Amino acid sequence: MTADLWWYYFWAVLLVMANAAAWTTTLLALPGNWVMVALNALFAAYIVRPQGGGLSWLVVGATAGLAALGELIEIIAGAAGVARQGGSQRGMMLAVLGAMAGSLAGAFAGVPIPLAGPIIGIVGGGMCGAFAGAFLGETWKGRSAQASLNISWAALVGRVCGTIGKLAAGVVILMLTAVAVFAS
Repeated sequence: MTADLWWYYFWAVLLVMANAAAWTTTLLALPGNWVMVALNALFAAYIVRPQGGGLSWLVVGATAGLAALGELIEIIAGAAGVARQGGSQRGMMLAVLGAMAGSLAGAFAGVPIPLAGPIIGIVGGGMCGAFAGAFLGETWKGRSAQASLNISWAALVGRVCGTIGKLAAGVVILMLTAVAVFAS
């Protein structure tokens, strides 16, 4: 194996590891899938496999489409439950912001528990944040406590379903990238 091929595989392993790390940020309501697309684009632009093949621009385009699909799933799932309960845009926006803040707070709160603590904290914090944000937004809008609770539960369920969909899209991006850099 030539030195050029060793370097290619070195960068390919780093790409897959960086994509896996970026994927985990999706739990924090951050754009992890889009970070994977950007990393893939950089790899396709600058790292060429000596015998040909590697990560093509077609694969980069496919990963961008999957990232967009993940965003669409997250938005539709989150908004559908709130809208079905008659929630306001203020409640939806505060649910999104609450989910982000709750995920970050949960990540820090879970640190004392090795490995699983931050993950549980991120997911639980995001759910609680979405619930609290929607409740605050709907109460601020002047809705009754019961109506605000119903909408908040819908925001929580939508957050969970949307995150699962976005994470699934990220897994497909990660697998597609790994296959493209190692098997082609």
